[in-house]
Amino acid sequence: QAQLVESGGGSVQAGGSLRLSCAASGYTGSSKCMAWFRQAPGKRREGVATIHTDIRSTNYADSVKGRFTISRDDTKNTVYLQMNSLKPEDSAMYYCAAGTTYGGVWSCGGLSGVGEYTYNYWGQGTQVTVSS
Repeated sequence: QAQLVESGGGSVQAGGSLRLSCAASGYTGSSKCMAWFRQAPGKRREGVATIHTDIRSTNYADSVKGRFTISRDDTKNTVYLQMNSLKPEDSAMYYCAAGTTYGGVWSCGGLSGVGEYTYNYWGQGTQVTVSS
């Protein structure tokens, strides 16, 4: 049973940066896709970024493109989300998730509400608050 533990959240002023970490333990070999999701109070959960663990292909929500970077360190079995130029609208609980591929063995779902069901392991979340 895989377990995901997020860390790195906090409070920052607009324009600042944070790096979130997601440490995976247990068997995650079948989980070719890792992703970060976020959910603000009263809003639907949205996919922020995905990464295919084999080929390292990444995808981002339009709202974070150019500001956020997802990456993975195999030696530490950890996925990161580097968040730069943060905006107040980035404030949310951020969740790490692991799952199978979607729409083909080399692609991951999770963005724009598509393929979110392919993620079967979730972390407990870490809060990010951006003040103006």
